[in-house]
Amino acid sequence: MDITQIVFSPTGGTQRVADIVAAGLGTPANCIDLTAPGFDGSGAILKGTDTVLIAVPSYGGRVPALAAQRLSAIHGGGARCIIICVYGNRAYEDTLAELFDLAQQGGFRVIAAVSAVAEHSIIHQYAAGRPDQRDQEQLRKIADDIRRKLEEGDLSAPQIPGTRPYKAPGGAGLVPKADKNCTGCGLCAEQCPAQAISREHIKTADSKKCISCMRCVTQCPQSARKVNGVMVSAAALALKKACEQRKVNERYL
Repeated sequence: MDITQIVFSPTGGTQRVADIVAAGLGTPANCIDLTAPGFDGSGAILKGTDTVLIAVPSYGGRVPALAAQRLSAIHGGGARCIIICVYGNRAYEDTLAELFDLAQQGGFRVIAAVSAVAEHSIIHQYAAGRPDQRDQEQLRKIADDIRRKLEEGDLSAPQIPGTRPYKAPGGAGLVPKADKNCTGCGLCAEQCPAQAISREHIKTADSKKCISCMRCVTQCPQSARKVNGVMVSAAALALKKACEQRKVNERYL
């Protein structure tokens, strides 16, 4: 079967998970990139015979607000849908529940859900290198289970973990800034999903717009954009207990 992916993946981890699952389901035929600056969703046309995979990262146990806003601009047309949330080995909390609700409200028929682990986008020591070989094997098995459900014509909605109302969104995040290695090439401004970086003030970002997605950090060809090291170290210490045990990938059918 042909699979349409709808993915918000600023640093690539969520996309890698989505690719593994999509390949296990059929042929990844099309990708709608929610991360693209200026995305409006007007070109997305879906219908009931389509199979769609929606994947987002978990930001503080919630769907990133920008991803939620952009997903809401797409109408599912009754398409069969698998939802995926990707997290950095701490917890995904209400992310799947919120994503399930967003998909249902958007006209998708959710038939399966997946939680998966990828390297933490800020504190790279947590889930470093994941999805690794063990993850890939788990995700392929999960895709097999979902494919069998689809082949059997079972379109029942899964029971999704999470609470409603959802947990409160997190507070202000870490805003990357450029150091002396910045050449002013403007790639960060071009690639920022939230359009929080302007070419006129290239070395910083608008803290009111920045979503701490770290796309500018990963995209910078000079490795010039960074977040405050002291704050990252403090966050790593605070999350140590929650992140030290390896979490597994899960599926809900």
